[in-house]
Amino acid sequence: MITVQNPDLQVTKDELLEIESLAVELANWAGAEATRSLLTDLDISYKPRGPQRRLRSKTDPGDPVSEMDKALEKELRSRIRDKFPQHAILGEEEETLPEDETEWVWVIDPIDGTSNFVNRFPLFAVSIGVLYRAVPVVGAIWCSSTHLLGSGVYHSYIGGKLYLDDKEVAPPPAQVKRRLGAAPGGSLGSTESWDNRVTGSAAFELAMVSAKVFTSVPLWSLSIWDVAAGICLARSAGLEVWIKTKDDWEMFEQLHPGFRDAETKDARDQSLRYWRAPLVVGTSDATLVWRKKSERVLGWQGRFRRRLRKFVSV
Repeated sequence: MITVQNPDLQVTKDELLEIESLAVELANWAGAEATRSLLTDLDISYKPRGPQRRLRSKTDPGDPVSEMDKALEKELRSRIRDKFPQHAILGEEEETLPEDETEWVWVIDPIDGTSNFVNRFPLFAVSIGVLYRAVPVVGAIWCSSTHLLGSGVYHSYIGGKLYLDDKEVAPPPAQVKRRLGAAPGGSLGSTESWDNRVTGSAAFELAMVSAKVFTSVPLWSLSIWDVAAGICLARSAGLEVWIKTKDDWEMFEQLHPGFRDAETKDARDQSLRYWRAPLVVGTSDATLVWRKKSERVLGWQGRFRRRLRKFVSV
C-alpha cells in the first residue's frame, strides 16, 4: 500500500497507475482537440468573474468560455464514467456537487487559460486531477508548450516521480544563475533571487514549477479545478505546498470540503466545489519568500487596495 501524511489514505500502486493512465490519455486527447479547434471560428460567451476577481472596466464582459470548453468537459465526463462509474466528477463548466462520502473525485478543467486560448496566445493547459479522500493522488496537465518546447502531458501519482509523457523530468540546467518565478495576476516584477513571469494559466504555471522552470508560484485564491492536478505534480517533484488558513500558513495535506478563505462569507454548500484558499508552491526558499510577502496581498494592505480598486472602477 502507498500511504502519505493522512493515515487513512491507503490505495494500491496498481489503482493509481490505472487512474493515471486514463488521466494522461484524456489530457492528451483534450489538448489535441483544443488545438484543432483553433483552426475554426470559436463560439465564445462570457460569464461573471469569480468572487475574488474585479471587473476591469464598466464594459468588462467577464470571463470568456468557449463552446470547446463545454464540449471537452462533457466528453471527459463521459469517458471517465465509462471507466470508473463509481467515481465523482467535478468540473468548472458543469455545476455538480460530489457527495461527501465519495472517496474518489476527478477534478477537471478542460481549458485552463481560456482568455489565452480564445485569443490564440499559445499558453494554455488541460488539467485533470484525481482526489482520494480529498488528497490529490494523480495529476495530468497537458500544456500547449512544455520546457522542451513541444506540447505534452506532465503527470504523476502520489509517491511516484514526475514525468513528461514517457520520460522522467530531469533537473534544470545548473549553469542558470538567475531563475524565473510565476506571478499570477501581475505580482511584483522580481525578487532578489528570481524574475517573475505572468502566463495567464495557473495549471500551466504549476506544471512549470513542477518541472523546475519556475522556482515557485503564489496562488492567492483560486478554485479547486485550477490547482488539484498541479498540487500532485509539485509534490511528486519534491516541492513544498503551503496553504493559508485563517490562523497561519500550514504545510498542505488535503483539500478540505467547503474550505473558503477568510474574506469569503458565503459558506453555501460544504462541498469540494466551493473550496478556495491561498496556496504557495515551490522550493523551500522561494515559498518562504512568498509567505513573508503574503501580508501585502492577503492582509489589511491587500484588502484596502482591492476595495479601493473596486470603488474606482465603479
